[in-house]
Amino acid sequence: MSITVTADKVKTDQEQKLRQLLLHLSKYSPFYRELFEKHQIDINAIKTVKDLAKIPTTGKEDLQKCNDDFLCVSRDKIIEYASTSGTLGSPVTIALTENDLNRLTYNEYNSFVCADGKPEDIYQLMLTLDRQFMAGIAYYAGLRKLGAGIIRLGPGVPSMQIETIQRLNPTAIVAVPSFILKLIQFAKDYNIDLNKTSVKKAICIGENIRNTDFSLNILGKKITEAWDIQLYSTYASTEMQTAFTECHEGHGGHLQPELVIAELLDEDNNQVSANTPGELTITTLGVEGMPLLRYKTGDICMYYDEPCACGRASLRLSPIIGRKKQMIKFKGTTLYPPAMFDLLNEMEEVRDYVVEVYSNEIGMDEVLLHLLPLDDSKACDNRIRAYLQARLRVSPHVTYITAEQLQKIQFPESVRKAVKFIDKRV
Repeated sequence: MSITVTADKVKTDQEQKLRQLLLHLSKYSPFYRELFEKHQIDINAIKTVKDLAKIPTTGKEDLQKCNDDFLCVSRDKIIEYASTSGTLGSPVTIALTENDLNRLTYNEYNSFVCADGKPEDIYQLMLTLDRQFMAGIAYYAGLRKLGAGIIRLGPGVPSMQIETIQRLNPTAIVAVPSFILKLIQFAKDYNIDLNKTSVKKAICIGENIRNTDFSLNILGKKITEAWDIQLYSTYASTEMQTAFTECHEGHGGHLQPELVIAELLDEDNNQVSANTPGELTITTLGVEGMPLLRYKTGDICMYYDEPCACGRASLRLSPIIGRKKQMIKFKGTTLYPPAMFDLLNEMEEVRDYVVEVYSNEIGMDEVLLHLLPLDDSKACDNRIRAYLQARLRVSPHVTYITAEQLQKIQFPESVRKAVKFIDKRV
């Protein structure tokens, strides 16, 4: 959609697509047909985005429990089976038709254009394209539509990533930010100047690189201090088949209003105002195989509705503050994993980590940090514990592990991305 489209045109188009979605669900979705009947929902009374409040929300538990009942097409129409990563429980299968894959391509094409992608760019994809990972296919298809060059290298192996950068001269990379730090460390260890390479920008996936005021967080700062590249953050989920991507202004991920309706809801499922944390709740537009209506993602963030300096007037999302189910209440302090990650990324004494939370004998949250320290000295241990106490005001449990042990925790069999948070609470 053009960045100059008026708000009235966006509203009219969304409402038309919403009516099409409701008809599609009432006709083909076993799950939503039952929901409409149970709550006596007259879909003809849902004419505007505000009218969505008349419909109950849907959650991850519904998708996990009734996965097949969300399917709106016969099996012979499905040409792609993607799945969620299972971060918040058992994985969910998302089935896509040919039309859905075309929509996914359009979505990611828009995202790369938003992030200043051009046909003359060459992107090195540092992520998997297998294991039912929807994002990998989306990036690949979007870049093909853009007409850019693609290097499908896969995740991990810093030596191979840098050798390929030196040999094929990509202008951009798509990678998890913490892995970019590993590239930087490898380059430093082998006296390679990354600023003399062809790479000028990075599309950052899976982790925050900004604070909620849009300033770079510690992870973002560490990358840009060592490597003079432009960072673009992107947020997406398999279920919504749509991405929110930053432009060069770096002031939030832009909504694609022709593809999704976004609500941010409080604990009572009421829409929050701008600049106020709420749970992102999405309604997919134009999805054929497994469309979703008022689906609560579990992700807490804020929205901004003033026009962006880039010229786009679409709603923008802040970095994700945390996942609702991952909130930790530890010794009277409320924490989200991303805040813990920022804290650990700040510490020069910590090379890498995994945060684990579990229930103690009286059902309270306990935090255990698995840390790969800079060295094994008592002085390093003292600095780590003092810093944690000073910043958190409480002392989590700490265990030091080797790089090999950390690798086994972060990459158990069949995972698609490094595990940074383990939730063992009952």
